[in-house]
Amino acid sequence: MRPSDHPTIFQITEDELDLNALLDSITLTSTGAVAIFTGMVRGVTSRGEAHETVYLEYEAYKPMAESKMKQVADEIRERWPTIEGIAIVQRIGRLYPRTPTVLIAVTAAHRDTGVFDAARYGIDRLKEIVPVWKKEVGPNGEEWIEGDYIPKAGE
Repeated sequence: MRPSDHPTIFQITEDELDLNALLDSITLTSTGAVAIFTGMVRGVTSRGEAHETVYLEYEAYKPMAESKMKQVADEIRERWPTIEGIAIVQRIGRLYPRTPTVLIAVTAAHRDTGVFDAARYGIDRLKEIVPVWKKEVGPNGEEWIEGDYIPKAGE
């Protein structure tokens, strides 16, 4: 199978993340390793002074965000040619503590072929370039959470 035929999923969704379905979608008969990163809503946030989070509200401009997710998947394939399947999924909407918000999963034939590094790269790069906005709501009010990323020309 050519790398261009390997399964790739990139999606913004309001639906609950179904890990089993996503893994089934990116697993080949040659797959022997999967690395998964899942981000969760924290009930207590330590950014600044520790405080309670009642829920997070995620928003995204879907066409742009999914285009950037595809870019992240393409970058993963370029850096780690042994990667077979890739899933990059971000939830939007109102999400409560202990709820998965994002999933990065990569598959390969063996664990020592870059799956761990590729998954880490996937979440770091998603946070850098994918336009998803997050509002934190707590008992004392709400605040839009700003990321550290400032786009460079061409990104």
